[in-house]
Amino acid sequence: MMGDDMARHTEGNANAALGERLSGMMRGCNVIWERTRTIRGERGRHPDVLITALDRAPVVIEAEFMPARDVESEAKDRLGKEVEGASRIIEAVIALRYPTGIEYADDLGVDMADARLSYCVFTLEPDGADGAPVERRFPEAGWLDGSVSDVADMARLVSVPQSVVDEAANELERGIKWAVLVLDESTQSEPATLIRIANALGMSDGSQTRRMACAVVANAMVFHDRIAHMHPDITHLDALWQSAIDNPKVKVADEWNKVLMINYFPIFDVARQIVSSMFPHTAARILERLRGTAGRINALGANFGHDLTGRIFQRLIVDRKYLATFYTLPASAALLARLAVAKMDAVDWADADAVGKLRVGDFACGTGALLSAVYERFATLHENAGGDAAALHKTMMEDVLYGCDVMPSAIHITGATLSGIQPDVEYENSRLYTMPYGRQDDGTVVIGSLELLQSSAVMTLFNTSDPALRTGSVGEEAAEQVIAEIPDEGFDLVIMNPPFTRNTTHEGAYSDARMAAFAAFGASDADQEAMSNRMDILKKGTSYDGNAGMATVFPSLGHRKLKPGGTLALVLPVTAAVGSAWQKLRDMLVKCYTNLEIISISANEGDNAFSADTDVAECLVVGRKLRKRESPSNVVRYISIDRRPNGMVQASELAKEVVNTVDVRVLEEGPYGGSLISIGDEQMGAVASAKVTNLLSATFNLARTRDYSVAQTAYSLANSKLWLPGFASYIPLHTSPLGNLGAMGAYHLDLNGRPPRGAFDTVAPSPTSTYPALWNHRAREGKEKRIICEPDSQLMVRRGMEQKANELWETASRSHLTLDFRFTSQPLAVAFTERKSIGGTAWPNVIFDDERFDYAFSIWGNCTLGLLSFWWHSSRQHDGRGRTTIRAADPLPVLDLNSLSDAQLAKAEAIFEEFREREFKPAYLADADESRALLDRRVICDILGFGEDVYEGVRRLSAKWSAEPSVHGGAPHPRGSALVM
Repeated sequence: MMGDDMARHTEGNANAALGERLSGMMRGCNVIWERTRTIRGERGRHPDVLITALDRAPVVIEAEFMPARDVESEAKDRLGKEVEGASRIIEAVIALRYPTGIEYADDLGVDMADARLSYCVFTLEPDGADGAPVERRFPEAGWLDGSVSDVADMARLVSVPQSVVDEAANELERGIKWAVLVLDESTQSEPATLIRIANALGMSDGSQTRRMACAVVANAMVFHDRIAHMHPDITHLDALWQSAIDNPKVKVADEWNKVLMINYFPIFDVARQIVSSMFPHTAARILERLRGTAGRINALGANFGHDLTGRIFQRLIVDRKYLATFYTLPASAALLARLAVAKMDAVDWADADAVGKLRVGDFACGTGALLSAVYERFATLHENAGGDAAALHKTMMEDVLYGCDVMPSAIHITGATLSGIQPDVEYENSRLYTMPYGRQDDGTVVIGSLELLQSSAVMTLFNTSDPALRTGSVGEEAAEQVIAEIPDEGFDLVIMNPPFTRNTTHEGAYSDARMAAFAAFGASDADQEAMSNRMDILKKGTSYDGNAGMATVFPSLGHRKLKPGGTLALVLPVTAAVGSAWQKLRDMLVKCYTNLEIISISANEGDNAFSADTDVAECLVVGRKLRKRESPSNVVRYISIDRRPNGMVQASELAKEVVNTVDVRVLEEGPYGGSLISIGDEQMGAVASAKVTNLLSATFNLARTRDYSVAQTAYSLANSKLWLPGFASYIPLHTSPLGNLGAMGAYHLDLNGRPPRGAFDTVAPSPTSTYPALWNHRAREGKEKRIICEPDSQLMVRRGMEQKANELWETASRSHLTLDFRFTSQPLAVAFTERKSIGGTAWPNVIFDDERFDYAFSIWGNCTLGLLSFWWHSSRQHDGRGRTTIRAADPLPVLDLNSLSDAQLAKAEAIFEEFREREFKPAYLADADESRALLDRRVICDILGFGEDVYEGVRRLSAKWSAEPSVHGGAPHPRGSALVM
């Protein structure tokens, strides 16, 4: 207890201690405290702490001792005010509360270094009518908790408002689109120009190539003026020419030659080649427009470190439809980078030499969003430890960051983004490589970064890294190739968002591609075939599976390049968590990594991915590679967030909360949910952990689950325990893998695939068909509302295939399991046919030796517990949809039909007859469906013999399951739940 005679510090003393700590952490900023005459028109008032920096908005910190009743009102009062000597108004204010007792500290500086501070941020954002500024608080309710370094991190983030970045991105996009129109107009008059431009990019002419070319030039022009501010020998764009008659093509190209003498090679070399290739009049029109674009962007002061060009790059290219390199959103990149860097233990962030010895690789770097996010995190940690981020830049560019991509324009933008973080710091080379892809001049084919699976050195397509390796003088063509040394076990961190394409995709943009995974850049069918053959060689010993696509092999590349103890961080489709084609990847992760984390988004409607322009749900995978003789932990942490982070500030706080949440509930403990993740008073998601019990067939089922109690019940059910939410203990309930009870029927291509594989042709149904088939889903036609379904097709035996047809017909049965369950439209997981039928693409057969099992399986599969088991076992990549495969159906947990008595089996048949004419609603309405509620009562009470409390618990579970976003997919839901007495 504090004595009355203890000296009490003033808030001014505390502000000074805070300011001194921040000043040591923010060397690129000017930090002042308790200084009067800093706010224009308010001589008698002053901010507690003021942080200013070039090209940044001033940030104010208003701080008070607890209970800090006035700190929020004082903080809001600062918004919109002008700072003496600053060109920007105050757009962000941090309201901070000092912890109780710090006013009595013996050494205020020491206590401030260790203090846990609570704070919130007020910002002005132009989101109102007609762009009028709107005041916002983050978090909306409650307070953030952190150290002084966390406050410094927050101040950096809010000093560049997202609105400015958005405005600059839109301006750049408008300029590029206009420039593309000019190039399009030259198609007839200047065909050679377009060919030369395409050659500079290593591509063939086309709309996407022109977009890339204009993006590269626009990017260089924006960067040009930034460099001119730092180097007196570089002339500003506005001073280069006054009108088109000044021949801006020559002036700009000459000036960029001067820039190349300084360096900035990844940014300006290709851009200079493109401009030099243009006809003077075309160049004048494009450069004149983009000069204005560059001027308007730089007037906004948007920092390249916020990934300005990269944010629109994916809007401007078409080839991503083949390469599927969906652009990682900046906030998502920041989240993944922070989680990954947090696993890099034993790094002395204060030691610039130690940081400079780290190696970071992205072998599918796209526009460099992930590398940029890692760079910014390294720089922040170095500054927070007292280092100088600007002094770190040369080493970061020359030694630390490695980026590879098959697109020259992507490497250009990656170079610009990374260089722009410290545009006034020169460097001599970089480790950014354009990888060769497709047919080469010597007739061979190569497949980009994946060539590194066989070698530590690859001949790159273009030398966009080291000007010392160029031929001739500055301004001449660069050397065409350079050896890229990327050693095995040489990297401390590998971070990637690999392409998702697969050869088995043949719809939309892939419809005319023979092998979609290799169809980029206009590859011919023969080249696609040759590249696929090349993959057959490179994939040996990797986690590659052609059914899942290219994203399964890039993790193996990252694994090969990582040092023992290094960190692997990936953006993957969420189907990687449970899809059978991803099994080799999961096995590699659980056997070779520890501290594994799977981060997924439980939301729907386009908000379930970490990348732009995709409706495929994604997850983040982060883990540390085992050191020599280290054993795997066999525990995986799952983080399910309610929605993806909507900005850098939220991403930062979310990452901090995930890292700091240590004591979490485990899957095996029972249906009590996960440990909540909150930002302030707002719940953002939950964390749970689970043991990997089978290292040879690992699954990550908890991915994309909002309410972990649902998953915990499903897990218990799969382990013969009925443990319902709200119950203190479990009830034994025997379940079994489906494959132990029966057998799955034939794969549909073995039935009607191209000759000689298939034995049948599929034709329209007939009531007298010899070989009836239940082939497709027909829920939208109202044909699947009842458990009993009519065959929708019949099979005709192909000539010469009679013996195989007879063998296949022996697999016909009455039970059918769905493989592609659309919870939002389809009522049934299991269908029954009166006659034995063959199952097709949607409804393969389930064959039981005991025909009584057909009835029990049908009612079990369609009650709430059966739906839950299917959902738990399925891949939940798309909204309102669960998918499995014939191969993956064997482990599906179902009621152990062998454990049922004759009386129970007879009761199951009687219940089946009771439900013969009953109609069910779509599965996602299970809690509101009276037929489903009655079926639950019949299964729980009449067959299994449980009491009313268990039945009510199952119906409560039904409501929880129906509320899962991966189940309802955003579809409307009636209020109230059905409970049949």
